[in-house]
Amino acid sequence: MFKFTASEVRDLIIAFIVISLCFAIVNGGRDVNAILSILPIVMVGVGAGFILHELGHKFVSMKYGYWAEFKLWPQGLLFALITSFFGFVFAAPGAVYTYANYMTDEINGKISIAGPIVNIALALIFLGIATAVYPTALYSETYALVFIICAVGYSINSFLAVFNLLPIGNLDGSKVLTWNFGIWIVTIAIAGILTLLSMTMGVQNIVRLIIGM
Repeated sequence: MFKFTASEVRDLIIAFIVISLCFAIVNGGRDVNAILSILPIVMVGVGAGFILHELGHKFVSMKYGYWAEFKLWPQGLLFALITSFFGFVFAAPGAVYTYANYMTDEINGKISIAGPIVNIALALIFLGIATAVYPTALYSETYALVFIICAVGYSINSFLAVFNLLPIGNLDGSKVLTWNFGIWIVTIAIAGILTLLSMTMGVQNIVRLIIGM
């Protein structure tokens, strides 16, 4: 059963808003109107990606009987905001801290990989929905908006997955790599391919390739 403290809910909301703004800045440039226009769309992808990523860590931690709580990292939020003006987001707004007297590398690895796995799953779900609505989106403004939301959701979640799987510092990738190299290489390869396709082909071309248009 999930239990949240008031400070945890506050930290999640602050991190969600700031990270959403960061991705909106990256996609909208320095145009305030463009940033405000894309922000609601970005918030869907970031909301699903960021919140469910952290809840993935929390769920697996509590599954093993540990208390886990998300805590904000103000310096990380500030750095994310700064990097967004340079065209990328160093997304480290905080982390779920698991409190345990002792934890094996295996359990730590499983807790750590839960977040990126959620992002990979969400990226594929967004891509699936985008593929399903694309033919109708060509003639309907409503479905076109759904397609755009899903395209952004795919791009953001694939990026969040590969970023968090980097074996750097305290990121998830370091703990997964310590636990199992094979699982780490497979998951970062999948996330990397999804991100590369997003950056090189674009979601519309990926969808057109899937449905043969």
